Amino acid sequence: MKKRWVQAVKGKAEVTDSLAQQLNIDTSLAEILVQRGVSSFQEAKDFFRPTLTQLYDPFIMKDMDKAIARIGQALTAGESIMIYGDYDVDGTTSVALVFSFFGQFTQNIEYYIPDRHKEGYGISTAGIDYAASKGITLIIALDCGIKSNDKIAYANTLKIDFIICDHHLPGDELPAAVAILDPKRTDCPYPFKELAGCGIGFKLAQAYCQTHNLATENYERYLDLVMVSIAADIVPIVDENRTLAYFGLIKLNTNPCTGLKALMESCGKNKDFTITDVVFTLAPRINAAGRMDHGNQAVKMLLCTADTLAAEQSLFINIQNTDRKTSDQNITAEALALIDESEILINKKTTVVYNDHWNKGVIGIVASRLTEKYYRPTVVLTLSNGMLTGSARSVAGYDLYEALLNCADLLEQFGGHKFAAGMTIKPENIAAFTERFEAVVAATITENLLCPEIQIDNEILLTQIDGKFQRILAQMAPFGPMNPAPVFVSHNVFYAGRPYIVGAKHLKLSIKQQNSAIFEAIGFGLAEFEQLLQPDQPFSVCYTIEENVWKEQKRLQLNIKAIEINNQSYK
Repeated sequence: MKKRWVQAVKGKAEVTDSLAQQLNIDTSLAEILVQRGVSSFQEAKDFFRPTLTQLYDPFIMKDMDKAIARIGQALTAGESIMIYGDYDVDGTTSVALVFSFFGQFTQNIEYYIPDRHKEGYGISTAGIDYAASKGITLIIALDCGIKSNDKIAYANTLKIDFIICDHHLPGDELPAAVAILDPKRTDCPYPFKELAGCGIGFKLAQAYCQTHNLATENYERYLDLVMVSIAADIVPIVDENRTLAYFGLIKLNTNPCTGLKALMESCGKNKDFTITDVVFTLAPRINAAGRMDHGNQAVKMLLCTADTLAAEQSLFINIQNTDRKTSDQNITAEALALIDESEILINKKTTVVYNDHWNKGVIGIVASRLTEKYYRPTVVLTLSNGMLTGSARSVAGYDLYEALLNCADLLEQFGGHKFAAGMTIKPENIAAFTERFEAVVAATITENLLCPEIQIDNEILLTQIDGKFQRILAQMAPFGPMNPAPVFVSHNVFYAGRPYIVGAKHLKLSIKQQNSAIFEAIGFGLAEFEQLLQPDQPFSVCYTIEENVWKEQKRLQLNIKAIEINNQSYK
């Protein structure tokens, strides 16, 4: 699919030059820092050398005082407490963190993860009824609950109090909970709005420690869990999330919790993890438990303290992940066939596909795959308990949540954010929803947004790339949303030695520019260029710069994102 190359707007030259001089770095790197909001020596120091003292006071968060007071009351009185969380990575890491933390102070505590297939997302009546049967009087809900007004009202009739720790957008009316911790509340003054659900749980533990003068180690020990949730939930890695992710990665690579350590070893890699490694190796495995079996299995692994039990549990989760891969590949193939065989579907601005036999646990993955293929807002639906349940994904720059708001009267419930959402629809409303969703998107999306783009940070010469250049780049990590790995463009490059294909669809080559060294490069999914590139024919490349480790030897490598020949862009 052709992509638009979009180069970032440069900051003020005097600011860039001043920063480059103060830091003694290449101007091209200083330009990237300025583009990311770093324009002074102190800001650069905070960016490159974060400290845990940069974390905000948790009591700035609305209702934190109420939450700590209610938990203190429950612990003093010996009340039974339930930690309730979603079945995805953010939810299960949240539950593991909060259950483990407060489990230090009481034995009257248990956790609950709803069954994805029987109960669906969020607070369930079944979960509340279970809590009532066990004499639970306080539920701490994590990564869910902000829109569960009816369920919280029901719990109140059973004398069960709720503390909600969520990071999703609230509705017009908040639930009647004892405390609602959500930075996205319009009345919450917390300065950073993009914490993951596990981040909210972390702030709760931090607040409890501050209140009771407990050592910071009591909550900092969970930084690896918080980092995994940040990576998996695709939240912006800036501000407080950057600090949490930075130190979480250090903990993961030096002293991970027993469960994560076992999972890392089962992946065949136990050190030098990056955010990307977490996203593509650890997160899918943790998610697989809730998709294919039950999210309890993930929490059980994350809570393991014995190496043997953790190894057994991680092996089980690996098997679930293998099953998940098979399921999502089969469903993706079926969904692609549905679209490819229909001229009407091919020519739409949206994709809405449905099959009542598809596995509810993997339709979110399928929606992402279809979005990658056709690059347009996508909804994938299946049948569950007599209703259609769906996952939706958007394209960069288009507000999916706003589009669904315009279809709200056709939906039984929905929730999410700009880029991803979940929903429930009555079967008889599917046709009307498909038509309305198409009409809303077609009227509000621009053609540009329907063409994927590559954001280029800066144009450089290959002669600028050396060890120091790469070391400074590496210090900009951890990379993720709003702080991606910098993408560079270089023009008039040539290949040095004939390109060849590896792994069926990837291009391996070496490139050079006038007066430059020769750089090894790889282009994932770019096998077509083996024939398109010709000797002595200049071309342009956009790429990231990384260290490739092979047999414990580290070498610089360019990871090519796209190639342009004669001003024709390809990916």
